[in-house]
Amino acid sequence: MASHPTSPPIGFNVPMALTWARIAMIPLVVGVFYLPDTWILPHWKNVTACWLFILAAVSDALVGYIARRYGMVSKLGEFLDPVADKLMVSAALIVLIALGRVDSLVALVIIGREIAVSALREWMARIGKSSSVAVNSMGKIKTIAQMVAIPMLLFHDRLFGVIDLQLIGTLLIYVAAVLTVYSMLIYLRLAWPYLSDRTP
Repeated sequence: MASHPTSPPIGFNVPMALTWARIAMIPLVVGVFYLPDTWILPHWKNVTACWLFILAAVSDALVGYIARRYGMVSKLGEFLDPVADKLMVSAALIVLIALGRVDSLVALVIIGREIAVSALREWMARIGKSSSVAVNSMGKIKTIAQMVAIPMLLFHDRLFGVIDLQLIGTLLIYVAAVLTVYSMLIYLRLAWPYLSDRTP
């Protein structure tokens, strides 16, 4: 009797696998700093966390490309992909606060903005106006700035003993915080006609 290939679970494909892998990296980025220094030296903790974050960021770009290129877009993937991004960024920022490498106000602004914009998008989707608060170019620039800044801050040490990544990362995270506020104001301005509508 001829055997038939087993079908993959519903919702499972390469983009979904990458998204779940990205989510699995979150506790690793946090947990590596809790390991005793006798197990792994502080420098290698920084290096490991930095590369885990970079892998997560690269996999995020691959997920979008593969899903669109090969028609693997799914409802679950559309939900989990942005959640994975926000969890990774939030976890990394909390670690950086604990390590004293980022100002808590900067982290609060970035995390708070993500929560506020996510809530706004959910509400706009509920009234059928989600396209009004679609991702704009300023939001993309903000994301690039923080995705470059965070691994630099995780690495912390000088690159090749010369390039001060901590300084560059700190400057970029402040830029990201400013762009975060600015992009949120853009979203609020776009949504304001609906937020201020008194029609029941």
